[in-house]
Amino acid sequence: MAAVPGNRLSRSRQSQSQSRLASANSTRLQVIDDEQRFSDRLADYMGDRWRLGDAGFDYSVVAVFGSQSTGKSTLLNRLFGTKFDVMDDAQRQQTTRGIWADRGTDGMRVVIMDVEGTDGRERGENQDFERKSALFSLAVSEVLIVNMWEHTVGLYNGANMGLLKTVMEVNLQLFGGQSAAGGSKTLLYFVVRDHVSQTPLENLARTLEQDMQRIWDSLSRPAELQDARLADFFDLRFASLPHKTLQPENFEKRALQLRAQFTDRQSPGCVFRAEYKRRVPADGFAHYAAAVWEKVVSNKDLDLPTQQELLAQYRCDEIAAAAVVPFRACVEELRPRVEGGAIVEELGSRVLGARAAALAAFDEQAVRYHGDVYAKRRAALVQTLDGELHSLFLSQVRNASSRAASSFASDGQRALESRGEESGDGGESEGFAAVVGGIRRRVTKWFAAVCAQLTAEDGAWSFGSEARSLELQLDAAAERLRAAEMERAVKQLRRRARRAMADVVAERLNNPTQGDMWAAVMRDGFAAAVTRAEDALERRMDGAGMSDAEGQPPQRTALARRLRRGVWEELAELLREEVGDQMVLLKLRNALEDGFRYDASGLPRVWKPSDDIDAQFAAARGTAQALLPTLSRIDAASLQSAGAPPSAAAAALVRRGWATLPPAGFFPPGFDFEATLTLVSPARQRELAKRFAREADALYLEAKRAMVATQSHVPAWVLVLLVVLGWNEAMAILFNPLYLVLAALVGGSAFVIHSLGLWGPVARSANGVAALAGDHVHALLVEAVNRTEPAAQAAPRRRRSQRQPDASGSSSAAGAAAAGGIELAPLGADAPAPPPAPASPSAPAAGG
Repeated sequence: MAAVPGNRLSRSRQSQSQSRLASANSTRLQVIDDEQRFSDRLADYMGDRWRLGDAGFDYSVVAVFGSQSTGKSTLLNRLFGTKFDVMDDAQRQQTTRGIWADRGTDGMRVVIMDVEGTDGRERGENQDFERKSALFSLAVSEVLIVNMWEHTVGLYNGANMGLLKTVMEVNLQLFGGQSAAGGSKTLLYFVVRDHVSQTPLENLARTLEQDMQRIWDSLSRPAELQDARLADFFDLRFASLPHKTLQPENFEKRALQLRAQFTDRQSPGCVFRAEYKRRVPADGFAHYAAAVWEKVVSNKDLDLPTQQELLAQYRCDEIAAAAVVPFRACVEELRPRVEGGAIVEELGSRVLGARAAALAAFDEQAVRYHGDVYAKRRAALVQTLDGELHSLFLSQVRNASSRAASSFASDGQRALESRGEESGDGGESEGFAAVVGGIRRRVTKWFAAVCAQLTAEDGAWSFGSEARSLELQLDAAAERLRAAEMERAVKQLRRRARRAMADVVAERLNNPTQGDMWAAVMRDGFAAAVTRAEDALERRMDGAGMSDAEGQPPQRTALARRLRRGVWEELAELLREEVGDQMVLLKLRNALEDGFRYDASGLPRVWKPSDDIDAQFAAARGTAQALLPTLSRIDAASLQSAGAPPSAAAAALVRRGWATLPPAGFFPPGFDFEATLTLVSPARQRELAKRFAREADALYLEAKRAMVATQSHVPAWVLVLLVVLGWNEAMAILFNPLYLVLAALVGGSAFVIHSLGLWGPVARSANGVAALAGDHVHALLVEAVNRTEPAAQAAPRRRRSQRQPDASGSSSAAGAAAAGGIELAPLGADAPAPPPAPASPSAPAAGG
């Protein structure tokens, strides 16, 4: 509703009293009051109060523009130290009326204009002063601060885009030629207030830039400015401030940072630049501002529209609102599914059909009204429909992008893993490129099909940024798949290298005395395995498209180093398995037996009294003990035995610059190669040496006993005596078949045992059998004693219970003896004392 004259007069009187009070107590000046009267005291304030009369061109003008009660005065007070009146939160009513001006504190040569807010209830539908004050601020200021809430970004009326369009259009008509000739521009500094959402400032700025460009493209420009661009007249800049009440510390901190852009003229981010100057000296600024205001007030283009235009605006808005209803119903029906992450197949056809129906309904009824109003309202309707469409379509496209990226990653991983770990090198490298490329083409084609369903011929939206984002996601996923594939390749090649080295390690360490053991292990085992593994890895990296890009970490080199480290660790693990305690003792014992029990031809030795068994044992033991330090540490100094012909694997490594291990850059940085060379610690070596010494002594004693056994023989006279004394027995055996067969068996067995030197084992076996038999007999005796002892202890108790108590007891004893036929010895007769019985609670007392 328009303000009544009484209210207008009341506001005028209040504004005049406020102006007089402000003029008396501060440096503020109401340049233009709410009755559109320009103050005649601006020149005095420029010279006396603000002391800018002699500043020449060294001053700046800043104005603020925005809706009412958005904190414009508060923002100016924070940035420039002014004391403009701010809104009382308890009253929630208009504070600034007209246009006020003041100078910045701290020596800033800046004139600040606080402009009355737009869309206030005090003026109602009367937008005349809003347009004129906004046009005046845009014409005289170098920097126009556009103050807005975050939630109004993207809104046409809420962000005052309609008013901005009007004043920019009139500004070009009134002052465009002068600005083009003078080369001056205006900085539109958008300050987004209460920025508390997760939306980055860059996204808000992009939306505002698009809105400003759209406004510029729709302006009715003079003929000489038809080819002019927005950047020729305006620069855009953006900043945001947190919520003043909810985040006071952050608000003050960010406000101070924003203030520095206006106070520090040496800073690269300073807002005041030469191209923004109006080239008006300070002593003439008051006259210049008055002339601008006079031209603004007298301009008819800012008057209210005609009744015909008002009718067209009303009806077109009404028709557009009715046309939007079924469109929004269709959109809201599908929105929950899309925002829930689903891909709605019929989204494009249904929503685009609803858009076309809405535009057709609007055209059918609105085309009869004022042409300009109809065209503008239709463009606004299209913008509204496309805005809602774009947000819904964007959600669908993002869902499709997310699904395409996840499908690419999961399908690629399953396809790569399903080929198995033991496929050929060439097949694997080619398979990676084919699998990943095929899946990528499939998901990209599907995503493009989804986007194509959401595109209209006259639509102003596109999904190029989302397509580029998907490409980046697919690149990252492909890189992860490539890294996983290379990880699997390294593991596979490590296992193959381990299998290839296992036989070489077992063969060489089981015969440590034959040739140069470590040179053979390094040459035939490690060198050959790592060469084959690296060649296979090179083929896989080539097939997977892995390259060392300039400026990036060398991936191929790092992967090759990891493979070498892995092959070396596999070799070290194999060697540690071969040098376990029992394995080392076995190798040392075999080496001792090879040198002690067998001669140079490999035949078993039969010791004779003339042989020097001690020297042979000492030499063999020394040779075996010398193997312990050799087996305890890997000798990787050389890949080639001294005097041996060079092997193909060693030659390949030498060609690569690996004559000795490890060369510089062979293993990854930080790998402790020296720590892996030790297989048996010194403490374990001493313990193994002791255990081997005990086993060697046992072998020595066994050899000694064998030699003593071969030296023993029976004297001849014993043999003669045996023949003389045993002649009859021998004849009896010879002429008795049973004795003859038995003697032949016993003699044959004795001959075989003696020939094989098994008397010792036979004796030990006989002793063992005898011991087992003795234990068995002892157990049987103990069992028999245990069965008979209770009966023997129970008999005296039965006899005592049967005795009759008398004075002497002799008659009963004699009767019992006669009945049993037992002759009792008289008391006191000599008799051997019975062995002491074991103490038992039930045994009778002695002499009872």
